Amino acid sequence: MPTIKTLVLILDLCGTFVFALSGATAAVRRRLDLFGVLVLSFAAANSGGIVRDLLIGAVPPAAIGDWRYLAASLAAGLITFGWAPQIEKLQNPVRMFDAAGLALFAVAGAQKALASGLNPVMAALLGMLTGIGGGMARDVLLADVPMVLRADLYAVAALAGATVVVVGSTLALPSMATTMAGALLCFGLRTIAIRRGWQLPVAGGSRDATKTPGKDRGSDRAG
Repeated sequence: MPTIKTLVLILDLCGTFVFALSGATAAVRRRLDLFGVLVLSFAAANSGGIVRDLLIGAVPPAAIGDWRYLAASLAAGLITFGWAPQIEKLQNPVRMFDAAGLALFAVAGAQKALASGLNPVMAALLGMLTGIGGGMARDVLLADVPMVLRADLYAVAALAGATVVVVGSTLALPSMATTMAGALLCFGLRTIAIRRGWQLPVAGGSRDATKTPGKDRGSDRAG
């Protein structure tokens, strides 16, 4: 439906921009050059969407078939590179940008999966994958353990947001309302988990046992 396509496009572009800010901010903190910042902003912003589109057969992926995705990614990278001190003044900028991108991509991925005819369960999982893909690419390029493997309710938050969209579609509820609700739930879970330290059980049963100096620095950059 045209309305759904427009909604998915808007969510995708908004998610692309904020995830690109997340990737670019992490790159600036690691003192990469301009090219490195732009590469990381594009990778963080578009990896999840590319994987999603390939899995549902939407080729070429929107991220490389529509110039607006590249433009949004590069604009975020240039803004971050040029005004890094101002962006750093924001409280936990990478964490907030990442949480916003996670929420937007999770619901957009679920909507696009449903529009492609996937069953509800797979649509929710694909929404989650769309949300976590960009953060995984960013962390791998920075030689960090991906947040999805160690962060407080990261993939779980994305799955919760995508599930709201899927359930709303199954019940024939207004797509705009369920999409907003799913995005708010994902963002809220992620930010509360960051503030309160909520997380799933870790290997070995002790959170302290998982801490290393490199991990702590990675959390500040990319969490």
